Amino acid sequence: MDKAWAKNTMDRILTKLEKTMPEIGASFPHACVDDKYDNMHASCWTNGFWPGTLWLAYQYSKNEAFANTAKEIEEKLDEVIDGFYKLDHDVGFIWQLSAGPNYKFFKNEESKLRMLKVASVLASRFNLKGNFIQAWNHQLGWAIVDCTMNLPILCWASSETENPRYRYFAEAFAKTVANHFVREDGSVNHILSFDPDTGELIESIGGQGNAPDSAWSRGASWALYGLPLMYRHSGDKEFLTAAKKVAHFFIANLPEDFVAHWDFRVPRNEDTPRDTSATACAACGLLEIAKYVPEAEKEIYETAAKRMLVSLTDNYSNLDNNKQCILTHGTSHCPENQNVNVGLIYADYFYVEGISRLLGNEDIFWYAQDRTNI
Repeated sequence: MDKAWAKNTMDRILTKLEKTMPEIGASFPHACVDDKYDNMHASCWTNGFWPGTLWLAYQYSKNEAFANTAKEIEEKLDEVIDGFYKLDHDVGFIWQLSAGPNYKFFKNEESKLRMLKVASVLASRFNLKGNFIQAWNHQLGWAIVDCTMNLPILCWASSETENPRYRYFAEAFAKTVANHFVREDGSVNHILSFDPDTGELIESIGGQGNAPDSAWSRGASWALYGLPLMYRHSGDKEFLTAAKKVAHFFIANLPEDFVAHWDFRVPRNEDTPRDTSATACAACGLLEIAKYVPEAEKEIYETAAKRMLVSLTDNYSNLDNNKQCILTHGTSHCPENQNVNVGLIYADYFYVEGISRLLGNEDIFWYAQDRTNI
């Protein structure tokens, strides 16, 4: 595949966004049902992905309209920071993709302050005994693999403040992910329960997977992408090794069209729900891994990522119709029958990032500095 295909696809994405941006506006989309996105509450964990998508569009096109709408959403999110009680482990997802690009492109000091505030909140959730970051606010001792993707905001905060404590917490939790969330065969636990006082690991909980010992595909993608990002931040090869293990499991369990089912350990047939969000996120992770492996290995990860992105484009995209979502067939929470076979805003974001990566974009929004050569 050459860059001409990626450029053509990105141009189609921009044409799509130029139409849907005025429709969706400065709202908080999550799931696209009946062709239109919903509008969630301000504290929803997905609220960084729409501005993040707009920032990717701005980065490529320099169209100020994308940046202006993204800035408006960022300001609306202040009520969550000021309200404090609904902040949780997912602050990285929200503010690294909304405030982060604003600070990157325009050096907006208010954006920097927002990120430092929420990074401090995330750091305060670190459990020193168990080396994990507390998930949610309702169940003490629970940690989730999703949080691997929130760790870059801690690394960014260490770089900005020249204070290593944020990075220490990020690296410690990433080691917990590599050693406890990632199983020997490369599949991934969604939720692990720890004793909050002693830090002792108690059990695995199924969460959004089919069962405690199943293989929820989006959980695998969070580890597959989050761990090589932590390798970029730290230079610790343990993270890259664990990411490769997950990548091999993910690739080996893909169906013929290279778009993952929602769980790799459920009986699969033509009616089994897919998850385009897991596929798009994993493609980004595979392209990240490919940067750090010997030349002889690169093709393994790059080829799989390209096949996934091409299949998403050819078989699961809405680039040429009036649906607001870019991708179809995302699955949010299959065990609870929540948003199954719908468009998901995070699927759209990771898909656009993946296409941007194929165009050679290294200036993504998930990192502060490259420490792999230190």
